[in-house]
Amino acid sequence: MADVDPRSYSKAEQYAYWVNIYNAITVDLILDNYPVKSITKLGGLFSFGPWGDKVITIAGQNLTLNDIEHRILRPIWNDPRTHYAVNCASLGCPNLQPDAFTADNTESLLEQAATQFVNSQKGATLKGEKLQLSSIYEWFADDFGGNKKGVIEHINRYRQSDDLNAFDGKIEYEYDWALNKA
Repeated sequence: MADVDPRSYSKAEQYAYWVNIYNAITVDLILDNYPVKSITKLGGLFSFGPWGDKVITIAGQNLTLNDIEHRILRPIWNDPRTHYAVNCASLGCPNLQPDAFTADNTESLLEQAATQFVNSQKGATLKGEKLQLSSIYEWFADDFGGNKKGVIEHINRYRQSDDLNAFDGKIEYEYDWALNKA
Protein backbone atom coordinates (compact mmCIF):
# COMPACT_ATOMS: atom_id res chain seq x y z
CA MET A 1 0.00 0.00 0.00
CA ALA A 2 2.96 2.33 0.56
CA ASP A 3 3.76 2.19 -3.16
CA VAL A 4 0.41 3.73 -4.04
CA ASP A 5 -0.14 7.47 -4.20
CA PRO A 6 -3.65 7.80 -2.75
CA ARG A 7 -4.07 11.30 -4.21
CA SER A 8 -4.94 9.62 -7.53
CA TYR A 9 -7.98 7.97 -5.89
CA SER A 10 -11.47 9.33 -5.49
CA LYS A 11 -12.25 10.83 -2.08
CA ALA A 12 -14.19 7.69 -1.09
CA GLU A 13 -11.29 5.46 -2.16
CA GLN A 14 -8.85 7.68 -0.25
CA TYR A 15 -10.83 7.33 2.97
CA ALA A 16 -10.85 3.54 2.66
CA TYR A 17 -7.14 3.56 1.84
CA TRP A 18 -6.20 5.60 4.92
CA VAL A 19 -8.38 3.55 7.30
CA ASN A 20 -7.01 0.29 5.90
CA ILE A 21 -3.39 1.40 6.05
CA TYR A 22 -3.79 2.66 9.62
CA ASN A 23 -5.27 -0.66 10.70
CA ALA A 24 -2.71 -2.72 8.74
CA ILE A 25 0.19 -0.81 10.30
CA THR A 26 -1.29 -1.26 13.78
CA VAL A 27 -1.72 -5.01 13.32
CA ASP A 28 1.77 -5.27 11.85
CA LEU A 29 3.28 -3.40 14.82
CA ILE A 30 1.60 -5.80 17.23
CA LEU A 31 2.68 -8.88 15.28
CA ASP A 32 6.27 -7.62 15.03
CA ASN A 33 6.40 -7.11 18.81
CA TYR A 34 4.24 -9.99 20.00
CA PRO A 35 3.88 -10.98 22.77
CA VAL A 36 3.16 -7.55 24.19
CA LYS A 37 0.62 -6.65 26.91
CA SER A 38 -0.47 -3.37 25.35
CA ILE A 39 0.24 -1.24 22.32
CA THR A 40 1.19 1.47 24.81
CA LYS A 41 4.37 -0.51 25.53
CA LEU A 42 5.59 0.08 21.96
CA GLY A 43 7.39 3.19 20.77
CA GLY A 44 10.32 5.08 22.21
CA LEU A 45 11.59 4.95 25.77
CA PHE A 46 9.55 7.95 26.96
CA SER A 47 6.57 7.60 24.64
CA PHE A 48 3.09 6.27 25.30
CA GLY A 49 2.75 3.89 22.37
CA PRO A 50 3.92 4.03 18.77
CA TRP A 51 1.58 6.75 17.49
CA GLY A 52 4.32 9.37 17.11
CA ASP A 53 6.84 7.06 15.41
CA LYS A 54 7.41 7.34 11.67
CA VAL A 55 5.95 4.07 10.40
CA ILE A 56 5.49 4.47 6.64
CA THR A 57 6.45 6.60 3.68
CA ILE A 58 3.64 7.48 1.27
CA ALA A 59 4.08 9.76 -1.73
CA GLY A 60 7.49 10.76 -0.36
CA GLN A 61 6.11 11.73 3.07
CA ASN A 62 7.21 9.96 6.25
CA LEU A 63 4.07 9.47 8.31
CA THR A 64 3.09 8.42 11.81
CA LEU A 65 -0.16 6.84 12.90
CA ASN A 66 -1.00 10.22 14.47
CA ASP A 67 -0.47 11.86 11.07
CA ILE A 68 -2.86 9.44 9.41
CA GLU A 69 -5.55 9.82 12.06
CA HIS A 70 -5.21 13.47 13.12
CA ARG A 71 -3.82 15.22 10.03
CA ILE A 72 -5.56 13.20 7.32
CA LEU A 73 -8.66 11.22 8.35
CA ARG A 74 -10.22 13.42 11.03
CA PRO A 75 -9.74 16.88 9.50
CA ILE A 76 -10.37 15.97 5.87
CA TRP A 77 -13.46 13.80 6.32
CA ASN A 78 -14.71 15.33 9.57
CA ASP A 79 -16.69 12.17 10.34
CA PRO A 80 -16.86 11.09 14.00
CA ARG A 81 -17.38 7.51 12.86
CA THR A 82 -13.69 7.46 11.93
CA HIS A 83 -13.09 6.67 15.60
CA TYR A 84 -15.01 3.43 15.08
CA ALA A 85 -13.01 2.58 11.95
CA VAL A 86 -9.38 2.97 13.07
CA ASN A 87 -8.21 0.39 15.55
CA CYS A 88 -5.55 0.67 18.24
CA ALA A 89 -5.39 -3.05 19.12
CA SER A 90 -6.74 -2.44 22.64
CA LEU A 91 -9.73 -3.99 24.38
CA GLY A 92 -11.19 -0.51 24.86
CA CYS A 93 -11.03 0.27 21.16
CA PRO A 94 -13.90 -0.29 18.73
CA ASN A 95 -13.59 -3.67 17.04
CA LEU A 96 -11.47 -4.12 13.95
CA GLN A 97 -13.91 -4.74 11.14
CA PRO A 98 -13.72 -8.20 9.55
CA ASP A 99 -13.67 -6.71 6.05
CA ALA A 100 -11.32 -4.16 4.53
CA PHE A 101 -12.89 -0.78 3.80
CA THR A 102 -13.65 0.03 0.16
CA ALA A 103 -15.31 2.97 -1.54
CA ASP A 104 -18.44 0.83 -1.88
CA ASN A 105 -18.69 -0.57 1.66
CA THR A 106 -17.35 2.29 3.81
CA GLU A 107 -20.76 3.71 4.70
CA SER A 108 -22.17 0.35 5.77
CA LEU A 109 -19.01 -0.58 7.72
CA LEU A 110 -19.00 2.77 9.53
CA GLU A 111 -22.66 2.40 10.47
CA GLN A 112 -22.08 -1.19 11.59
CA ALA A 113 -19.01 -0.24 13.64
CA ALA A 114 -20.77 2.71 15.29
CA THR A 115 -23.80 0.60 16.21
CA GLN A 116 -21.65 -2.23 17.59
CA PHE A 117 -19.49 0.06 19.70
CA VAL A 118 -22.20 2.31 21.09
CA ASN A 119 -24.21 -0.73 22.17
CA SER A 120 -21.26 -2.56 23.72
CA GLN A 121 -20.21 -2.31 27.36
CA LYS A 122 -16.99 -0.63 26.31
CA GLY A 123 -18.89 2.02 24.35
CA ALA A 124 -21.77 3.17 26.54
CA THR A 125 -23.23 1.53 29.65
CA LEU A 126 -25.91 3.03 31.85
CA LYS A 127 -25.45 2.11 35.53
CA GLY A 128 -28.27 3.66 37.52
CA GLU A 129 -27.76 7.42 37.45
CA LYS A 130 -24.25 7.12 35.95
CA LEU A 131 -23.30 6.66 32.35
CA GLN A 132 -20.00 4.95 31.68
CA LEU A 133 -18.59 5.93 28.30
CA SER A 134 -15.47 5.05 26.44
CA SER A 135 -12.75 7.63 26.97
CA ILE A 136 -12.87 8.12 23.19
CA TYR A 137 -15.90 10.34 23.81
CA GLU A 138 -13.89 12.46 26.24
CA TRP A 139 -10.63 12.62 24.26
CA PHE A 140 -12.43 13.54 21.03
CA ALA A 141 -15.51 15.31 22.38
CA ASP A 142 -15.23 17.97 19.68
CA ASP A 143 -15.72 15.29 17.02
CA PHE A 144 -18.91 14.11 18.75
CA GLY A 145 -20.64 17.44 19.19
CA GLY A 146 -18.26 19.23 21.56
CA ASN A 147 -20.12 18.78 24.83
CA LYS A 148 -22.11 16.31 26.92
CA LYS A 149 -25.31 16.97 24.99
CA GLY A 150 -23.61 16.48 21.61
CA VAL A 151 -21.96 13.24 22.71
CA ILE A 152 -25.29 11.88 24.02
CA GLU A 153 -27.04 12.89 20.77
CA HIS A 154 -24.36 11.09 18.74
CA ILE A 155 -24.65 7.97 20.88
CA ASN A 156 -28.46 8.02 20.68
CA ARG A 157 -28.27 7.87 16.87
CA TYR A 158 -26.81 4.37 17.21
CA ARG A 159 -28.27 3.23 20.52
CA GLN A 160 -30.63 0.27 20.22
CA SER A 161 -32.61 1.36 23.26
CA ASP A 162 -34.00 4.72 24.33
CA ASP A 163 -32.47 4.60 27.83
CA LEU A 164 -30.35 7.71 27.24
CA ASN A 165 -33.03 9.95 25.73
CA ALA A 166 -33.54 11.93 28.93
CA PHE A 167 -30.16 11.23 30.56
CA ASP A 168 -28.76 14.16 32.50
CA GLY A 169 -26.67 12.39 35.12
CA LYS A 170 -22.99 11.94 35.74
CA ILE A 171 -20.69 10.57 33.05
CA GLU A 172 -17.63 8.49 33.84
CA TYR A 173 -15.03 7.58 31.23
CA GLU A 174 -13.07 4.36 30.98
CA TYR A 175 -10.65 2.77 28.53
CA ASP A 176 -8.91 -0.60 28.65
CA TRP A 177 -5.45 -0.45 27.06
CA ALA A 178 -4.84 -4.23 27.39
CA LEU A 179 -4.03 -5.90 24.08
CA ASN A 180 -7.02 -7.19 22.15
CA LYS A 181 -5.50 -10.52 21.13
CA ALA A 182 -8.40 -11.31 18.82
